[in-house]
Amino acid sequence: MANIKSAKKRMRQQEKQRARNKAARSRLRTAIKKHRASEGSARSESVPATYSEIDRAEKRGAIHRNAAARYKSRLAKAAAKKS
Repeated sequence: MANIKSAKKRMRQQEKQRARNKAARSRLRTAIKKHRASEGSARSESVPATYSEIDRAEKRGAIHRNAAARYKSRLAKAAAKKS
Protein backbone atom coordinates (compact mmCIF):
# COMPACT_ATOMS: atom_id res chain seq x y z
CA MET A 1 0.00 0.00 0.00
CA ALA A 2 1.21 3.47 -0.86
CA ASN A 3 2.38 5.75 1.94
CA ILE A 4 3.04 8.93 -0.03
CA LYS A 5 0.11 11.25 -0.63
CA SER A 6 0.77 11.59 -4.36
CA ALA A 7 1.04 7.79 -4.73
CA LYS A 8 -2.32 7.36 -3.01
CA LYS A 9 -3.86 9.91 -5.36
CA ARG A 10 -2.33 8.15 -8.35
CA MET A 11 -3.84 4.86 -7.20
CA ARG A 12 -7.29 6.49 -6.95
CA GLN A 13 -6.89 7.91 -10.46
CA GLN A 14 -5.80 4.56 -11.86
CA GLU A 15 -8.82 2.87 -10.32
CA LYS A 16 -11.17 5.31 -12.07
CA GLN A 17 -9.33 5.00 -15.37
CA ARG A 18 -9.36 1.21 -15.17
CA ALA A 19 -13.15 1.30 -14.70
CA ARG A 20 -13.54 3.66 -17.69
CA ASN A 21 -11.37 1.50 -19.91
CA LYS A 22 -13.20 -1.65 -18.88
CA ALA A 23 -16.57 -0.05 -19.72
CA ALA A 24 -15.31 1.18 -23.10
CA ARG A 25 -13.87 -2.23 -24.01
CA SER A 26 -17.09 -3.90 -22.90
CA ARG A 27 -19.16 -1.59 -25.13
CA LEU A 28 -16.80 -2.31 -28.01
CA ARG A 29 -16.97 -6.07 -27.60
CA THR A 30 -20.76 -5.97 -27.28
CA ALA A 31 -21.04 -3.94 -30.50
CA ILE A 32 -18.80 -6.40 -32.35
CA LYS A 33 -20.80 -9.38 -31.07
CA LYS A 34 -24.07 -7.73 -32.09
CA HIS A 35 -22.63 -7.06 -35.54
CA ARG A 36 -21.50 -10.66 -35.97
CA ALA A 37 -24.89 -11.97 -34.80
CA SER A 38 -26.87 -9.76 -37.19
CA GLU A 39 -28.08 -11.09 -40.53
CA GLY A 40 -28.76 -9.67 -43.99
CA SER A 41 -29.40 -5.95 -44.37
CA ALA A 42 -29.13 -5.38 -40.62
CA ARG A 43 -25.54 -6.57 -40.83
CA SER A 44 -24.57 -4.00 -43.45
CA GLU A 45 -26.35 -1.28 -41.48
CA SER A 46 -24.47 -2.16 -38.28
CA VAL A 47 -21.02 -1.66 -39.86
CA PRO A 48 -20.91 2.15 -39.35
CA ALA A 49 -22.18 1.82 -35.78
CA THR A 50 -19.54 -0.78 -35.01
CA TYR A 51 -16.83 1.39 -36.61
CA SER A 52 -18.02 4.25 -34.42
CA GLU A 53 -17.64 2.16 -31.26
CA ILE A 54 -14.14 1.13 -32.33
CA ASP A 55 -13.15 4.75 -32.96
CA ARG A 56 -14.65 5.83 -29.64
CA ALA A 57 -12.68 3.20 -27.71
CA GLU A 58 -9.51 4.21 -29.55
CA LYS A 59 -10.07 7.90 -28.91
CA ARG A 60 -10.56 7.29 -25.19
CA GLY A 61 -7.38 5.23 -25.02
CA ALA A 62 -9.14 2.00 -24.08
CA ILE A 63 -7.52 0.19 -27.02
CA HIS A 64 -4.38 0.84 -29.03
CA ARG A 65 -4.74 2.47 -32.45
CA ASN A 66 -3.27 -0.57 -34.18
CA ALA A 67 -5.80 -2.78 -32.41
CA ALA A 68 -8.58 -0.46 -33.61
CA ALA A 69 -7.26 -0.67 -37.16
CA ARG A 70 -7.13 -4.45 -36.89
CA TYR A 71 -10.75 -4.65 -35.67
CA LYS A 72 -11.90 -2.41 -38.52
CA SER A 73 -9.92 -4.35 -41.09
CA ARG A 74 -11.40 -7.64 -39.98
CA LEU A 75 -14.93 -6.20 -40.01
CA ALA A 76 -14.43 -4.82 -43.52
CA LYS A 77 -12.96 -8.09 -44.73
CA ALA A 78 -15.89 -10.09 -43.30
CA ALA A 79 -18.42 -7.60 -44.75
CA ALA A 80 -16.84 -7.88 -48.20
CA LYS A 81 -16.86 -11.66 -47.96
CA LYS A 82 -20.60 -11.72 -47.09
CA SER A 83 -21.51 -9.29 -49.90
